[in-house]
Amino acid sequence: MLIVLDVKAPVESIQRVQSFLKDHGIESQAHSDQHSQTIIAPNASKKLTIRQLEAFEDVVRAVPITSPYKYASIQGVNTPTVIDVAGIKIGDGSLCLVGGPCAVESRDQLFGIARYVAESGVKLFRAGAYKPRTSPYAFQGLGIEGLTLLAEVKKEFSLGIVTECLDNMTFDEVEEVADIVQIGARNMQNFSLLKRAGHSSKPILLKRGNSASLDEWLLAAEYILSEGNSRVILCERGIRTWSDHSRNTLDLSVVPAARRLTHLPIFIDPSHAVGRRDSVLPCARAAVAVGADGLLIETHCQPEQALSDGPQALLQSDYMDLVDQCREIHKLLQAKTALHLGF
Repeated sequence: MLIVLDVKAPVESIQRVQSFLKDHGIESQAHSDQHSQTIIAPNASKKLTIRQLEAFEDVVRAVPITSPYKYASIQGVNTPTVIDVAGIKIGDGSLCLVGGPCAVESRDQLFGIARYVAESGVKLFRAGAYKPRTSPYAFQGLGIEGLTLLAEVKKEFSLGIVTECLDNMTFDEVEEVADIVQIGARNMQNFSLLKRAGHSSKPILLKRGNSASLDEWLLAAEYILSEGNSRVILCERGIRTWSDHSRNTLDLSVVPAARRLTHLPIFIDPSHAVGRRDSVLPCARAAVAVGADGLLIETHCQPEQALSDGPQALLQSDYMDLVDQCREIHKLLQAKTALHLGF
C-alpha cells in the first residue's frame, strides 16, 4: 500500500500512521522530498482497508501497489530516486561516469590509472579487490591489500570508490572503503548478501544476472530496499543469448522498459557486456543515447598485461575519447529535451 500524505504534514502525522501500522504487524518505510511525503507498507492491503488509512489526519490517499516489488515500483512515486555520493548526484538527469580497471593488481597500476581517470573529470573510480571468476585458477583479487590500495587512491585523487563485495563475511571491510558497494551479476540472487546490503549505509550498485528477467532483477533490488537501504542503482551488463560475436548481449532495451516500472537510477556496463575494446565505445554511445544515468567503463594503462579482462579494457587515449564523446551526446540530448519542453 502506498500512503500519500500532505506535503506539509508534520513528522508527528507520519509517526502516527506508522505506529498504527506497526500495531497491526505491518512494516513500513517513510519517504520525503520537496514534492511529496509517502509511506510504503507492502502488506497493509492484506490487513487494513483504504478507508482506515485515509481516516488519518494529513493522509491524502491510500493506493494499493499492484506490482510484486513495492519499494522499487514507480507506482505513486512522483520523482526519480536521486543518490548523493562522493560529491555528485546520480539519477538527477546528469551523466555519471565510472572509470577504472577490472581488478586491483598493484599500487603502480592502480595509481597510474587513477591519475588519468581523475584528469578526465570523472569522479568515481571502479576496481575490484575481490574478483568472482569462472575458473578457480584465475586471478581472484588482492583482497584486503586491494582495499588498502583503493583507500589510498581515494585519499590521493579525491575519487569515490566503487568496488564489489562477494559475501557477508567481507561486507564490513568493503563497506569501510567503498563509496558505492557493487553486487555483481553472479550474486544478484544471493539473498543473504542482498539483505546485508539492505542494512548498509552505502549506495548499492546491483548488476543484472546474465539470465535474469527485468522482474527478477527488480525483485532482487526489492530485497535491499525492503531492509531499509533506499539507495540502489541498477546496472545492466549484458545477458546470455545465442549470439557469439560478443561475450554477452547488451540489452539496451531494458533501460526504457525499467523506466516504466521503477524510480531507481540505471547504469550500463558496456565493457563486461561486449568483452572486447573495439565494441565498448559504440555501445557506450548507444547507452547514453538510450537514457542511462551512468556508465561503468574499464580502462588499463597496459591491458595486455592485465590479470583479468584485458581484452575489454580501453587504453588511456581511447578512454579519454569515450568520456568526451559520451558527454557530448548527453549534452546534445539535454539540449533537445529542453527544446522539446520549451525551456
